[in-house]
Amino acid sequence: MRVPYDQIFQVNADGSVSPRMPVSVGGITMGGPGISFNVGVSFGGVDIASLRGKDIEIERQADAVIIKGFYQY
Repeated sequence: MRVPYDQIFQVNADGSVSPRMPVSVGGITMGGPGISFNVGVSFGGVDIASLRGKDIEIERQADAVIIKGFYQY
């Protein structure tokens, strides 16, 4: 399912990014709100903060959203 970036991640006032819900990327799961990270931090080999504004291909699971990939424009 294709969703906008801001449906899964929140961009904070300081420029960091926080997941709105538990998210799994490349087999690594990060918790939901309260966790923040900046550009240069990778999860499962993906620098999620650097991909702000890109749509995301996801699969919804009962306990987390699985990120399958990011759309490039």
